[in-house]
Amino acid sequence: MAFDPRHRSRTILEGPERAPARAMLKAIGFSDEALRRPIIGVANTWVETMPCNFHLRDLAARVKDGIRAAGGTPMEFNTIAISDGVTMGTEGMKASLVSRELIADSIELVGRGHFFDAVIALVACDKTIPGAAMGLIRLDVPGFVLYGGSIAPGKFKGRDVTIQDVFEAVGARARGLMSEEDFRELEDHACPGAGACGGQYTANTMAMALEYLGLSPIGSASPPAVDPRKADVAFRAGQLVVDQLRRGLKPSRILTREAFENAIVGVAATGGSTNAVLHLLALAREAGVPLVIDDFDTISSRTPLIADLKPGGRFVAVDLDRAGGTALVARRLLEAGKMHGNQLTPTGKTLAEEVANAVETPGQEVVRPISSPLKPTGGLVILKGTLAPEGCVVKVAGHERLHHRGPARVFDREEEAMAAVTAGRIQPGDVVVIRYEGPKGGPGMREMLGVTAALVGAGLGESVALLTDGRFSGATKGLMAGHVAPEAAHGGPIAAVQEGDMIVFDLPRRRLDLEVSEAELRSRLARVQPPPPRYTHGVFAKYAALVSSASEGAITRPRW
Repeated sequence: MAFDPRHRSRTILEGPERAPARAMLKAIGFSDEALRRPIIGVANTWVETMPCNFHLRDLAARVKDGIRAAGGTPMEFNTIAISDGVTMGTEGMKASLVSRELIADSIELVGRGHFFDAVIALVACDKTIPGAAMGLIRLDVPGFVLYGGSIAPGKFKGRDVTIQDVFEAVGARARGLMSEEDFRELEDHACPGAGACGGQYTANTMAMALEYLGLSPIGSASPPAVDPRKADVAFRAGQLVVDQLRRGLKPSRILTREAFENAIVGVAATGGSTNAVLHLLALAREAGVPLVIDDFDTISSRTPLIADLKPGGRFVAVDLDRAGGTALVARRLLEAGKMHGNQLTPTGKTLAEEVANAVETPGQEVVRPISSPLKPTGGLVILKGTLAPEGCVVKVAGHERLHHRGPARVFDREEEAMAAVTAGRIQPGDVVVIRYEGPKGGPGMREMLGVTAALVGAGLGESVALLTDGRFSGATKGLMAGHVAPEAAHGGPIAAVQEGDMIVFDLPRRRLDLEVSEAELRSRLARVQPPPPRYTHGVFAKYAALVSSASEGAITRPRW
């Protein structure tokens, strides 16, 4: 039986009793002819608070042109976006991960309320990507996520720079390693226009992951935000979503265990953000696909690191696009048997079919051959141990230390740790512990790029380790363990760490341990008095009451 392209919109728009609905839509310009076509929801995350999403109004217009050209009727609506980069290091950063849930909720609500036949979501900054994907999975209507693209690199003293360089410059300036003049010049030139952060940070990592997962068209993420090709990508995306609707291809047919494995392989092979662990776990929970945190370590350990991308490497997303894009990365991995080529994409073709004709630019150095990887294993490592019974996440790009033992420097807020770094109170060998910043305790699980970059900028990146129940930016580098679970607010062992305790990172053994006896640890935990909730009403309080562990993707779920 053929799939009905108006499988949902008929409910709200057909028949005499729906005349009031049609009358209201005619008031804003929809004709009878338009209302007889499939209705496509265009979820836009445009905001004027960051460069990442700033250009999405223009892209949405092109998407809608493509939908109309293909015989559909677009209806655009907005959801929210929080800039990680702008809010980093402040109380506002707590809103970032919370926004992922609100984005998913709002897309689901508008989609259910208005009975869209399909949905295409325009995204850019970090949480808009998984948030939109979660909303689409819940609706389970045909559609996909379209990434707005990466920012171009800035220029500083003849070299390419990104926002990561500015964060690191904060630490360099504080230590007197950078002049005020250079500091201001870097600030003025690091971000030259619209687009999401330029390295293989969280936005570019998740955009690539969604292509390999089957929730974005292959190659759609690669063209940068301000590249003239992006308008054509948007127009063709509008046409594609109507075609996908006519074929009845829904997320539930695409999202298999193998599809999630493909996404993890892509993250590991490109040195992608640790946030991908959190977000892919959340997407798997929404889709009902079995996936656990240990799977990331297993898959990463058999995946070579082949993309030389920042923050661990030399190049940015624009360079990857010029080299051959996400399709080239996938073709390399498929040829080596590291991906499942039979997984579906939004076109209805398989991943293998989509990337078979990937074009590699002669002489490019961004994507290495499988025979000579940057590192034989991927960039994601999951540690467990007495400090992280449910696990924590470390990103390795190939040159980090594999062992570290040092005294704990304990902070109950990110701001306290940042003050210690900038004041020069952190010494080589220390282990910085930042707790009560997890999903519940923060609430909102802030990223720690301000602290981690300041450590690097202060010259401590190779001699200091850090662990937190909060998160890291995709731009973080160094020996840093995030997502420590259970978090302090849930009585995790990180709550029992005391100043000066010896902490051991042992990456080969996948261990993160506190050097105190089991009896002493139990005794300390029994005496821990967690601080009172930082928010007792409003959205942060609701989130803290509903959020799950980071090891479960920090999704919100009802307490029946």
